[in-house]
Amino acid sequence: MAYYRRGVSLLGLIYILIGIYVAWLHDYITPSLLKKIAQALLAVFLWFLILLGVDLHIGG
Repeated sequence: MAYYRRGVSLLGLIYILIGIYVAWLHDYITPSLLKKIAQALLAVFLWFLILLGVDLHIGG
């Protein structure tokens, strides 16, 4: 019985990392974008804290 391994191969991971690097060099990914993504992820995973009045904004 052959097993099918799901996930990203090493070649796929290298492809993604190079893509991130190129996007960073050409200003498609910026520090402010990363900050907004981090805030959004915090809000999604810690939504119950928002309901309790906790401010999840990073920085000022």
